[in-house]
Amino acid sequence: MELAACPSLWAYGAVWLSFLLLGFLRFSNSDVVLTPALLLYVVLLVLIEWLCHLYLPIALGILFLSSACWYVLGIVSPRKTLPVEAKVVFITGCDTGFGNVAAHKLDSMGFKVIATVLNLESPGAKKLKKICSDNLTIIQMDLTKQEDIKKAQQTTKLHTAGRGLWALVNNAGYCAHFGDAELTLMSTYKGCMDVNFFGTLELTQALLPFIRYAKGRIVTIGSPAGEHSFPYLAAYGSSKAALNRVMDIFRHELMPWGVKVSVILPASYKTGAHDNHIHWEIQHKKLLANLPTELLQEYGEEYITETQNKFLKFGDTACSDFSPVIDSIVDAILSENPKVKYYAGKNLWILYLIAIYLPHSLSDNFCKSLFLKNKVLPRSLRKQKSNE
Repeated sequence: MELAACPSLWAYGAVWLSFLLLGFLRFSNSDVVLTPALLLYVVLLVLIEWLCHLYLPIALGILFLSSACWYVLGIVSPRKTLPVEAKVVFITGCDTGFGNVAAHKLDSMGFKVIATVLNLESPGAKKLKKICSDNLTIIQMDLTKQEDIKKAQQTTKLHTAGRGLWALVNNAGYCAHFGDAELTLMSTYKGCMDVNFFGTLELTQALLPFIRYAKGRIVTIGSPAGEHSFPYLAAYGSSKAALNRVMDIFRHELMPWGVKVSVILPASYKTGAHDNHIHWEIQHKKLLANLPTELLQEYGEEYITETQNKFLKFGDTACSDFSPVIDSIVDAILSENPKVKYYAGKNLWILYLIAIYLPHSLSDNFCKSLFLKNKVLPRSLRKQKSNE
């Protein structure tokens, strides 16, 4: 078979030639180091090309292989970072979880940190006061209160005079309920939107003049629940979807100002929220007390209770090592060219692969096995089954 009769060979060959040339240039500039991991990636690229050649149209296969080659060049190249000196970072939600650890980490690196907490007397706030340097300032802020945001704006103005705010880390978030969308109270939807979207948006707008002055960064902790339709997370997922979208719009609009915007998508981590059993018990009682009687009869209290307990048990299997998230925050703040999205968590890519590339018949089954395997069916469905 003549090569002229195989345009796909020429096309794939051009991709490989470009990959090798770019790799050689980066290697000559010491931006790429030959490692076993690099060789493994090359083997995977060969496998990807073979699969593309067999199963995809030429145009789609070339696009897929080119994207894979570009991705490999990106992850094997050392990230060029900027100096820490004289940079101010503002972090929300530092009582517990990612915010608390990130505030300590950035303080230890030499940043001037403004950390917000809901309660200045919380264990997390006291811990930060004890272990951090004088470069860390802790302020009380509730994202649902405009007066708190205005005070945060004034504090930032005071601490950033003449240099601007290098980075805003939108970490604070709120999740009040695990359960069916039909059973989720409107107050829960509004509560999640008030904190995760409106409050975060209002704070971002308030601090943007300082960020634009520094040509700095906006780093936001999003959620895979904002990109995928996870059952039982309607209120939280919807608010995070709105947040993910508005941050991507900011990314486009702020490019001319030299501001870079990144969203971090963490896997499942033990941030402290799942361990607050008193909070979940209060939310559970509030739900049962406010649901319409007919709806409560349709689903049954036992179904509602099991759904919440299942998610709390799911939280027990979450990762307690925050390193992937903290490393992503640091990279987004200091990298010369931060990523648009950071997927922070082991095997998180599998979720995206299944949700985006597999047919709905397969991805729905995966979702069902992960979320919908309740031992107890809604009461009305149990009655229907017993009558069949």
